[in-house]
Amino acid sequence: MQSTPRTRRTPQNTQYTYTLGRRIHHVKTYPVQSPQGATILLYGHENGVTVVWRGGRRLKPQTENKSKEKNNGSTSNAIMIIDSDEEDVPPPFVDKPEFEDSPTSTATPPLAEIIQTLDLAFGTAVLKIAVLPMPNTTSAEAAWNGADILKQKIIFAVTCATSEVYLITLPLTPPSNESKARPELRESLLAANAGKGVWGETLTLLGGQSRPCEGVAMTLAKSTAASRSRSVEPTTTQSQTRQSSRVIVAAHSREASGTLRLWNVPLDAKPGVISRLEPFQTEYLPSPLSSISFNPTQLTQLLTVSSTHAVRLYDYSTPALPLEDASEGPFPIQGSWLLSLYPPFTRSATMSTSRKPIVAAEWIAHGRAVLTLLADGQWGIWDIEDASPTATSASSGGLFSKASAGLRGSAITNFSVTGHLEGTSPLKNPATQKSPAATGSSREFVPMTPHTRREALASANGGPEKLVCVRGGITVTHLSPAKGTATGDETALLWLGGSDPLVSVVPNVAKFWDSQLRKAAGGGNLWSGTQLTRMARLTDLGAGLLGERCTGAAAIPKPVTANNSSASENGTPPVEASLPVEVLIQGESRVVFVHESEDAPSFTSRLLGARKKVGGRTDLEPAKAILAYPRPEKPNSVAFNLSIAHRPASENAALLRSVRRPAAAGGLFSQDQPRGGDSLFPSVEAPAVPSQGASQAIGLRFINDLNFAADQPDDEQEAINRNIEEEMMDIMEIDRELEQMEDERERSTKRVFFEEG
Repeated sequence: MQSTPRTRRTPQNTQYTYTLGRRIHHVKTYPVQSPQGATILLYGHENGVTVVWRGGRRLKPQTENKSKEKNNGSTSNAIMIIDSDEEDVPPPFVDKPEFEDSPTSTATPPLAEIIQTLDLAFGTAVLKIAVLPMPNTTSAEAAWNGADILKQKIIFAVTCATSEVYLITLPLTPPSNESKARPELRESLLAANAGKGVWGETLTLLGGQSRPCEGVAMTLAKSTAASRSRSVEPTTTQSQTRQSSRVIVAAHSREASGTLRLWNVPLDAKPGVISRLEPFQTEYLPSPLSSISFNPTQLTQLLTVSSTHAVRLYDYSTPALPLEDASEGPFPIQGSWLLSLYPPFTRSATMSTSRKPIVAAEWIAHGRAVLTLLADGQWGIWDIEDASPTATSASSGGLFSKASAGLRGSAITNFSVTGHLEGTSPLKNPATQKSPAATGSSREFVPMTPHTRREALASANGGPEKLVCVRGGITVTHLSPAKGTATGDETALLWLGGSDPLVSVVPNVAKFWDSQLRKAAGGGNLWSGTQLTRMARLTDLGAGLLGERCTGAAAIPKPVTANNSSASENGTPPVEASLPVEVLIQGESRVVFVHESEDAPSFTSRLLGARKKVGGRTDLEPAKAILAYPRPEKPNSVAFNLSIAHRPASENAALLRSVRRPAAAGGLFSQDQPRGGDSLFPSVEAPAVPSQGASQAIGLRFINDLNFAADQPDDEQEAINRNIEEEMMDIMEIDRELEQMEDERERSTKRVFFEEG
């Protein structure tokens, strides 16, 4: 990885691009920081895995202690040869990295510095990486569920292109520069390969599959009373097993029609020795899976995503047939499927029998709900265990509560809240969405006629055939809990890849969920709330990718500072708080770190169309270039005469009468225009020709007015007082009336009579 990134500045953010020089397959953020305070990134490429330590204290520079001894004042060193039958074996190298006393800088830098990198070569491509679903924390507090090994080791699983699955442990502290410059590593090109133990790493080969795995997940093994009762080992062996932590690794592949395998891996492997394990459970599926993830709270529950069918919940510790289970190990031979969550069907002009493809699904609310993203940009939350923040709302109950029907017609699981990512609404023109960067293209709304609306909804995103090719994902980051709280907040990152990627961030999942429920119940305003209650979209991401496709995204938690954690004077968090995570965009051979620009307008200001005031201008006057007439009061009802009958002459004459409107004071519209009486049409008489100097003054007088109007800030109060919801309801009412008129016209029968001459 290059030391200095390329910087691209856009009006909304700043993007730092690192060109890696190799194809990237997956990027993952490790949830535990190193002892010196660095954030650890893992990315798989065409030859293995690279570990990056980013931020924190730097390594001390390498020093060379070569003392030259002098004999009797001579500058030449004496050579002494000792004959011995025994050769001295050098002791094994022990790495003791030393760090500086202070971090990289006293102030917060715009981009964290890369402290150290380490390449683990596997001789093949690493396709997927999995880490434990634990909250982000420091190394001193990393004993998640009693696993003290997490304070010293990095534990992750990878899948390779040659169908191998490995569980890897690595020291949490970055290696020193002296360790990477050892002479024995230069003797052979394969001396530093993964599994040799030169970096203190351990490898465990998980066998049983014959095809490459397309997804992997891992969690800690939970020792329960049921698992202990199954064990036939002595008590001494049970105590030793409870002391050593174990990890459950799950991987799925396209073998047969779809296969899911699980391994029970102990964390007591020795460096330099590659052990092999076989799976304790193998599930043959009716269709292949697209992703899997373990529950962060209920460690035995696995969330599986079948893209074209449903999201299903699997529990490996609950036997499918309790009476016929003959397993002698801690877990049954076959687990049980607990729940299926079905997405809605696709829209089409005719009856559609295909469901919307599921791009990704992840646990939220600490394992009590599921956030899903569909291929057409729709997102939704399935509330499984009544985890809604608004518990008093009638519509906020879980799937199995009395207020919710759970499944409705055609086997569709109800969403607690749902919506669309910004830029993927089906009411927008699909033709303009396909090439937003094309010349002259703009994201315009389809005219609200019944025919065009049905056509837009049917052909949104190209139909069911093209939705299958959409790639995306969801990354849920569990932030470290604040002081006095047991659980921390959650941040969700949703993305849809391609040449024009869509990346949106939910800063606080609980507050966002609560805000959506209140809006669905009729409470709250469209513009109300802080940034934490909205889904913010990152724009202009193509500037950092430099033409590459977006193939992934990750979230890096920001360090908690006094500015981010401080509250306002009234005790509420600040409205314009920055995102709690740093977004990493993955390209084909580049990674882009996206930061919010400090001078960018806030999210609320962008919605209201407000601009910053120009400093140092006190001579600004009210806008006089263009002045809209006051909006007349809206009548209760409006009558339109659509008759084609001949009108009397008096009514036609009334149409030609002059309509008096208030003129703007000065400016472009305040000039005396020649009028021909009270008629709207210009007079046929030639007006008086002014002098040359007067004509120039009149023709250029409006320039000053335009400059003053451009410098004036927008009227935010007027924008706030607008009732956007009422205006949208009026548009929907007009749409319904047009649809009703269209249906009545189609149902009506026209009779034509011809008279015989």
